[in-house]
Amino acid sequence: MKVVVAIDSFKGSLSSIQAGEAVKEAVKKLNPDACVTVKPLADGGEGTVEALASAFDSEMITVSVSGPLKEKVDAKYCILKQSNTAIMEMAAASGITLISESERNPLETTTYGVGEMIKDAISRGCRRFIMGIGGSATNDGGAGMLSALGAQFLDSSGLPVALGGKGLKDLASISLDSMMPELKECTFSIACDVKNPLCGDNGCSAVYGPQKGATAQMITDMDSWLKKYAEIAKTVSANADENYEGAGAAGGLGFAFLTFTNARLQSGIDIILKEINLEEDVKDADIVVTGEGRLDGQTVMGKAPIGVAKLAKKYGKKVIAFSGCVGDNVEACNDHGIDAFFPILRTVTSLDEALKTENAYENLKATAYQVFRLIKMG
Repeated sequence: MKVVVAIDSFKGSLSSIQAGEAVKEAVKKLNPDACVTVKPLADGGEGTVEALASAFDSEMITVSVSGPLKEKVDAKYCILKQSNTAIMEMAAASGITLISESERNPLETTTYGVGEMIKDAISRGCRRFIMGIGGSATNDGGAGMLSALGAQFLDSSGLPVALGGKGLKDLASISLDSMMPELKECTFSIACDVKNPLCGDNGCSAVYGPQKGATAQMITDMDSWLKKYAEIAKTVSANADENYEGAGAAGGLGFAFLTFTNARLQSGIDIILKEINLEEDVKDADIVVTGEGRLDGQTVMGKAPIGVAKLAKKYGKKVIAFSGCVGDNVEACNDHGIDAFFPILRTVTSLDEALKTENAYENLKATAYQVFRLIKMG
């Protein structure tokens, strides 16, 4: 029997690899001769760096960069040594979780630290990047990131505008003369699962501004500033398209990548599945195992387990999933490639107890063992 295991992390309890090892241990206990392949899984968001770093020959880098409010933070990313690829999450430098709720203010928050992370990786020889851009605290159109990489955002007097969303109010011109020349050699795969344009009723200011601390007036102002920014960007880049799906991701960071770098916006899970080369393992598998901490109706909206299931069904494979718990409309997963799912909690318990790594590991292992006993009987 050949089993391929690709489970997303159970946040707060098990990493992707730990979850995979629990299933592997269960299968091997039942059938020592089984071939069990464990692959890391993430969807391009939180946990992507950790998942890929733990499964490949990699180096974890910690670099001091400017945080969302320009304070210094220690941001982590990893470099996959074989391909010299930098795996980053923009949230490590400019994420909303780095500041308190009372500090949220998209007029002030900046993506400058994201550019500093990229600059650091370039100095280490990286020319290929995989970037997750979820969880941002910013709405600066990526101007901060680009400034850290050498672009100049200037006012009518030729002086640099302020960092943060408010700086775009005074923007009169953009100069790329001092951009890092190495950027022309770089490629960016941007994990982006939102389709919002840069501006308008579905743009980043209107849709995501409120959760970042924006008032109604701020939303109106920032949207108009971003429109002006997009028009100015068109004078220096033929790639500027404020209506491109995903341009509004991460407060316009998607627009910055598309306009000023060699970047592609892609589904996060598609990027990761390609990077871990899961398709080659799935082709001759007997059973594919996936899962995540919570399975529910939202799982089918582009989350990692459904990406695995979709790939498995391409080759007609049976797919089972494990989760810490299940929520409303979880049966939708059955309509999207997961043949059967199994929550792992085996007794009434507190959330704290359920989330303990040793408990989650044993619960997952025990549940997987029983499931594979049934499979063996069949």
